[in-house]
Amino acid sequence: MSAALSDALLHRLTWDDLDRSHLRRLIEMARDEDLAGLGLLRPPVRPGDHSTGSIPSAPRLAEAHLTARQDLTVCGLPLLSLILSAYGPGCSVQLRTRDGAAARSGDRLATVSGDPRTLLSAERVALNFIQRLSGIATLTRRYVTALGEGRTRLLDTRKTTPGYRMLEKYAVAAGGGWNHRLGLFDRVMLKDNHLALLGSGADLAGAVAQARRHAPQLPVEVEVDRLDQIPPVLAAGADVILLDNFNASQLREALALINGRALTEASGGITLDTLPHLAGLGLDFISTGALVHQSTWVDIGLDWSA
Repeated sequence: MSAALSDALLHRLTWDDLDRSHLRRLIEMARDEDLAGLGLLRPPVRPGDHSTGSIPSAPRLAEAHLTARQDLTVCGLPLLSLILSAYGPGCSVQLRTRDGAAARSGDRLATVSGDPRTLLSAERVALNFIQRLSGIATLTRRYVTALGEGRTRLLDTRKTTPGYRMLEKYAVAAGGGWNHRLGLFDRVMLKDNHLALLGSGADLAGAVAQARRHAPQLPVEVEVDRLDQIPPVLAAGADVILLDNFNASQLREALALINGRALTEASGGITLDTLPHLAGLGLDFISTGALVHQSTWVDIGLDWSA
């Protein structure tokens, strides 16, 4: 199976790939949750930041530093300027590092300056975004390190927070992982529940043929969970075979059966402990939703200058 097809299946989202108008909508929703009770049937009578609103006009501009309070992989810093602009004009951002970089506890990630009332109002929303995305990038970096160098590439999945998929996939890329299946639109994926509708392996060739007629420009991937399903999948001409919840021994047998006639992806039960045992098997891809759904926020603070 060609390296060109393998490369065509994968993405590494960059900041320039992200739609700014969508990001602004997410930020405005987060702002309005905080200031106006967005999501409540009965919003507050008096919206606004009444804590910061009680502070009189400041005689000078303030400066604060976004500071790592643990070792982490950075992600989300370009959002800062978009977030501050959603709260009003006159604030500026100076980035001290870049997304994807490693930071040590105590490192300054960015400096924000402007009206202290604006900075205070925006502080929590800014930290929420960046702590969350940096948490995904940090966990992804641990998985990439556990997998080690070699031909097998670590992929994310469609198990993402609704509305935040592209940001979360961007965070995976910042951590050194790869994005695939940005949505249902970019690949034909026949999974177990699709195959259950077919009723038998004899129908698989027809399903793959129909998929190619329906979307001839898209690769076709088929999920299997038993070794005996592999021959009919190969005969059907699938581009990728997803080996679901196979142990290392079963994966070796599966790879011998496939013998390079399709790209291979292992998924299910992938952990930091199991990855080193899978690294040398010769798989093309290993995918896991854990990069997002098992990640935890990292500790980042906003420290005010004296």
